[in-house]
Amino acid sequence: MATPDGLSIAASVWEPDGAAAGPDVLFIHGFSQCGLCWSQQVASPLLARRRRATYDFRGHGASDKPEDAAFYQEAGRWAGELAAVIAQAGLRRPVLVGWSYAGRIICDYLAAHGAAALSGIVFVDGVVSNEKSYYGTSNRLMRQMCSTDPATNVAATRAFLRNCFAREPDRAGFETLLGLNMMVPAKVRAGMFGRPADYDAVLSALDLPVLVVQGGRDIVVAPAMAAHIAATVPGAQLLMFDEAGHAPFLELPETFNDALARFLAAIGGP
Repeated sequence: MATPDGLSIAASVWEPDGAAAGPDVLFIHGFSQCGLCWSQQVASPLLARRRRATYDFRGHGASDKPEDAAFYQEAGRWAGELAAVIAQAGLRRPVLVGWSYAGRIICDYLAAHGAAALSGIVFVDGVVSNEKSYYGTSNRLMRQMCSTDPATNVAATRAFLRNCFAREPDRAGFETLLGLNMMVPAKVRAGMFGRPADYDAVLSALDLPVLVVQGGRDIVVAPAMAAHIAATVPGAQLLMFDEAGHAPFLELPETFNDALARFLAAIGGP
């Protein structure tokens, strides 16, 4: 996919098994990850009749990785990128499923383009504010992940990734996620810090089905963030995964996929 500001964005699309049922689904990853983190969702039989898509946002995965901070500091660039993916992938009024930092990208898109082209939104341990009380104890590690010293960077990335889970992840899965994290240059990570996050007006004006999913044991983004989103978006549903951390779709994929399938079914057809 090509963005309005000239970047190449890697995306994947899975066609439905048989006749499509309901709107398409676009999964958006979080800070220092890539679209592969959604592998247990795109392969789920519960979602097989949906057209599903993932993409690696700028600076991540197989997408272009400019090191100039301007590519990450301007909301319009994020909004334009998401709009380009939706259009160029031919997604039909998709439901956006956004993890962590993707909450910001979704809000950037809403502020620039509105919600007319969407069918719904799922915020997964989503970020929509810079309020310190909405965060856990991992900010220091995220800053250290911006270090150009390899030893500091790798150690912080390992510790941060471990903090994303409430329980010990399986070794193979953890190693895969660590590899995805290390594909992101330190300057890209640093460029994503420090920009404003004032989305309450956008969220309070939403007239879409919205599901807010949150891990109750999340120490990266506190449950207070999810409570804020649910209280701000009219009619939003809040679903707590009490025994999960920052990545409930990875820790409890079958439970998450079932909840997502039920939400999609409630929305109905395109």
